[in-house]
Amino acid sequence: MAWFKRKKKPLTGAVEAKKVQMPEGVWTKCKNCDEIIYTKEIERNLNVCPKCDYHFRISARARIDLVLDGGSFEEVDAGMQSVDFLGFKDSKKYKDRIKAALAKAGGGDAIVCGTGAIEGLPVAVGVFDFSFMGGSMGSVVGEKITRIMEKGLELKCPVIIFSSSGGARMQESILSLMQMAKTSAVLAKLKAEGVPFISVLTDPTTGGVTASFAMLGDINMAEPKALIGFAGPRVIEQTIRQQLPDGFQRSEFLLEHGMVDMIVQRQEMKARLAQILRIFTKS
Repeated sequence: MAWFKRKKKPLTGAVEAKKVQMPEGVWTKCKNCDEIIYTKEIERNLNVCPKCDYHFRISARARIDLVLDGGSFEEVDAGMQSVDFLGFKDSKKYKDRIKAALAKAGGGDAIVCGTGAIEGLPVAVGVFDFSFMGGSMGSVVGEKITRIMEKGLELKCPVIIFSSSGGARMQESILSLMQMAKTSAVLAKLKAEGVPFISVLTDPTTGGVTASFAMLGDINMAEPKALIGFAGPRVIEQTIRQQLPDGFQRSEFLLEHGMVDMIVQRQEMKARLAQILRIFTKS
């Protein structure tokens, strides 16, 4: 019978498990299906959930790179910035909100406008950036939309606006609401001159933006499952005292009820826009 001698001392206490620090942003939880997905997998899929097809919000610059031909975009009115001409203050001064939004976005405002091309077809484009104060439409946003539409008139090329907004910027009071009439009025000029206007509704498009130019396109397109409406569902339910149907104010509901003309996947957006542009311009 062999005898063995213990050479190491026995463990005297519990072994502490080492905590592994996971870097932020590696995994993303889908807001629609609650699946935990590798972030890079979502990015490779153009920021669309590979499990349920939920379209995550993307920046204005990312959308421009996605839709327009490489190197064709020329920005206009980039230096325009909002001003606190009313000295407005709620829980925070409006001028401080502007400063914080400018620092986060690196300048500009809630929309990026310019000219470019889609599969060689010239267009005038405006793209909302929801990260800038919820894509709210203040006087600068309304002016930039008006100017890019007038640019379309000047160049006789189609105008495309990608909307993603919480509505009018209430820190500018009546001046923000005036942008609804202002943008709608310039659309009448486009129609009179036969210049096409394509409105692309992304998540979310609400409030005064929906109630003005966003629903006045010659073609109203939408991304899947985008929230589109004026007042929020909770406000509507409290007003009419009825439960709203499933999917109310989503792209699919609006398509079924004739409020939008088509729903287009992000992967197919550029090709579908090019197809529509060729029909409008007979190219």
